[in-house]
Amino acid sequence: MSALDTPGLRRPLTGLTAEAVFVRRSLVQSLRDVESLLMAILLPVLMMVLFTFVFGGAIDPSGGYVDYVVPGIILLCAGFGSSSTATTVATDMNSGMISRLRTMPLRSSAVLTGHAIASLLRNLVATGVVVVAALIVGFRPSADALSWAAAIAVIALYILAITYLFTAIGIAAGSPAAATGYGFILLFAPYLSSAFVPVETMPDGLRWVAENQPITPIIETIRGLLMGTSSGTAPWWAVGWCLAILAVAVIWGSWLFRRKAGRRH
Repeated sequence: MSALDTPGLRRPLTGLTAEAVFVRRSLVQSLRDVESLLMAILLPVLMMVLFTFVFGGAIDPSGGYVDYVVPGIILLCAGFGSSSTATTVATDMNSGMISRLRTMPLRSSAVLTGHAIASLLRNLVATGVVVVAALIVGFRPSADALSWAAAIAVIALYILAITYLFTAIGIAAGSPAAATGYGFILLFAPYLSSAFVPVETMPDGLRWVAENQPITPIIETIRGLLMGTSSGTAPWWAVGWCLAILAVAVIWGSWLFRRKAGRRH
């Protein structure tokens, strides 16, 4: 009789069972934290209404500004929704939960994968709500089914990359409050891009930053897919940036997790 067959000892979870358990756990936590979920949706919607009806007339008197601003609002929504992952991961890391998991027959890192996948699902739903709100206020995309599918794929890849980055930040942070602060800094990236105004209208130094940061090609790719305009080389840069961010975040997060969780062993 092996050790795994000994009465009182549990068999290790196989396959992706542990990940599925923690995805469900994270989704249940999200549903219980209704205020955070609503804020992740309402804040981008309110900003879209603000930019469309308050600033839109000055930026584009023709009334078409809503078509320009929606792709940026979508990424802003993804950022707000993903940022909460840093806080929840930091809470798990500092509550002693990871130490308890290391005494059980499962992969402790499954909790991090659970947070990331749950955030992806949660943010795709939030993005859908934002798109519906955009249609109500006048957003009129010209995309066909294939273009919509490609846009959703780019959005999902961005959400996955930024979520894993926030996950790594949550591991690195010394406390949930610190994780919230570090994550908040990343939320400014869309404002220094083509999300709200064309980069051509910016001062030279700021324009260089906007043209060479990851968010601009991602937004231009989504904008081109939804509005039927040419994106040039932006799709290649968008996918490349997302994959690079994802790779760095996964490697960094895995290293931090082994280092910090090992200390609690």
